[in-house]
Amino acid sequence: MYSPQIILEAMLNGLMTGAVYALIALGLTLIYGVLHIINFAHGALLTCAMFAVWVAWAWLGIDPYAVIPLLVPLMFALGYGLQRFVIGPASHGDDGNILLVTLGLSIVLENVLLATFQSDTRTLDTDYSFQVVALGPLLLSFPRLIGLAVAVVVTGLLWLVLNRTDTGKAIRAVAREKLGANLVGIDVPHIYAVTFGLGCACLAVAACLLMPTFYVNPRIGGAFVLVAFTVVVLGGMGSIPGALLGGLFIGVVESLCGLFLGDSLGQLGIFLIFIAVLLVRPTGLFGAKA
Repeated sequence: MYSPQIILEAMLNGLMTGAVYALIALGLTLIYGVLHIINFAHGALLTCAMFAVWVAWAWLGIDPYAVIPLLVPLMFALGYGLQRFVIGPASHGDDGNILLVTLGLSIVLENVLLATFQSDTRTLDTDYSFQVVALGPLLLSFPRLIGLAVAVVVTGLLWLVLNRTDTGKAIRAVAREKLGANLVGIDVPHIYAVTFGLGCACLAVAACLLMPTFYVNPRIGGAFVLVAFTVVVLGGMGSIPGALLGGLFIGVVESLCGLFLGDSLGQLGIFLIFIAVLLVRPTGLFGAKA
């Protein structure tokens, strides 16, 4: 039997881990909400961002959190360029082609990382990687606490961008009705590229939050995106609040399963939840029928 204190600590630490899952899922659900496709390159792009954080720390001595303002615009530019000049032209407007192009892009990026960094696993050793914060009798991971705070802030900023800016209104218009948006003068290919760039920018923040407590190798992104896809389905495809709440919930489930079943079975609960949601409410918590 576990004491209530241990269970509460596990829940709070799971909540903080889930915040990073939510950031990864935010990019995935944003791209789906506008382009209406699943981005198979999402995991490989996350891996690229994680390696960029490692390079900045190992070669330049820049703290992972300090990399955020540098990496976010770089990943946005990379995402914008990939969508505008690679994915869009290669797909010829066919959603099926987009899936194949992003899958091919994923394979290319993974192999470039393998050729550049080999298959070795790399970690960061910062002063605060194992630091804890005492909250009464509870001990919480400092990096995960930072991750929770940053994830909430980023989600709020993304909501403001989508609801309070002209670009955000154009994104929502394209997501709702592409042909109508085109008829009123919105540059749809540009909006597609901006949306893809925003999804990659979310990955940049997630990578900076992950690296102080996690490792990176050329194939690690796939594991995170598998969880992120579950988060997107749970919250509702295309729903930003759903991605945040779904990520937090999945983090708690994973933490409690790891506590009671062992670390090796920690993700078992995630996929049981995934199956249950598909059976009971396929549109997710905040999703709507097509």
